[in-house]
Amino acid sequence: MKEAIKKLRELTGFGISDCKKALEENDRDVEKALDYLRKRGAKILEEKSHRQTREGVIEAYIHFSQNLGAMVEINCESDFVARNPDFKKFAKEIAMQVAACEPQYISSEEVPPELVEKLSSSEKEEFFRKKCLLSQPCLKDSTLTVQDYLNSLGAKFKENIVIKRFVRFSLGE
Repeated sequence: MKEAIKKLRELTGFGISDCKKALEENDRDVEKALDYLRKRGAKILEEKSHRQTREGVIEAYIHFSQNLGAMVEINCESDFVARNPDFKKFAKEIAMQVAACEPQYISSEEVPPELVEKLSSSEKEEFFRKKCLLSQPCLKDSTLTVQDYLNSLGAKFKENIVIKRFVRFSLGE
């Protein structure tokens, strides 16, 4: 049980008691507990989504070849969270994600309806997965989407965390 709790903590950022409860409620099945915690993280973020996010960081990533880079603004509720190493790591990874995966929108809500109105549901899903940052698989863990990663971080800190904006630069574009 200790190893399962440790694994869930590493994957989700939830506390020991939350991980233990998730395992107990899901017959000690790590995959089911992981899904339970992801849903719980999304629910926590939804409940806090009305809160203002006036703190945060602007993070930049420049590829080693220096011909590609990205900047992201990620907001949170408190400077305590903004200074946290896990929050900073998240910001750095999102900047890398933007540089590598070339999203055009933060979420599917930002996509102009005329771009997707003639697509089938499977084509829309694929479009969102490629073009919307929150729908993309994470670079560091392809079993998670960026939204899942954001939810786990928000649940860990019990704060509203928002990817506010991003920009990607590529030499010659």
